[in-house]
Amino acid sequence: MLDVRLCTAPFDPALELRNFTRALPQAGGIVSFLGQVRAGDGVEALDLRHYAPLTLPAMRTLAGQVRGRWALDGLLIIHRSGEMVPGDPIVLVAAAARHRRDAFAAADFAMDHLKSESWFWKREKVAGQWRWIEPRMQDFEDIARWR
Repeated sequence: MLDVRLCTAPFDPALELRNFTRALPQAGGIVSFLGQVRAGDGVEALDLRHYAPLTLPAMRTLAGQVRGRWALDGLLIIHRSGEMVPGDPIVLVAAAARHRRDAFAAADFAMDHLKSESWFWKREKVAGQWRWIEPRMQDFEDIARWR
């Protein structure tokens, strides 16, 4: 099972994860990561933009790399774009495998690559003003460990 989606509308992470796990009863381990818009620091909204002809195909390529690297029963990647407010889900990655270590590694790899080599431009709104968010050094360090 491979499910990769780019959404412009909100999604329900609990429902998505429930459907994913129900479809994979043979999996001994399912690991998930949910990224959401952080509250605090005066953040009123987050806006994710992307280049449509590249984004979904690149997400599918990443999913193929993950599936080729670990023995998985299933992989789910859902990523939002557009404007969101604190508490809104941004990204959900779930990996299912016979054994937990493959599931953990696959989900971790997918998130590091989505975060560091993503095809999204991010900006946040604070005090009514939008500002672009640059990648952090930690993001580059996280992806370097997979090379």
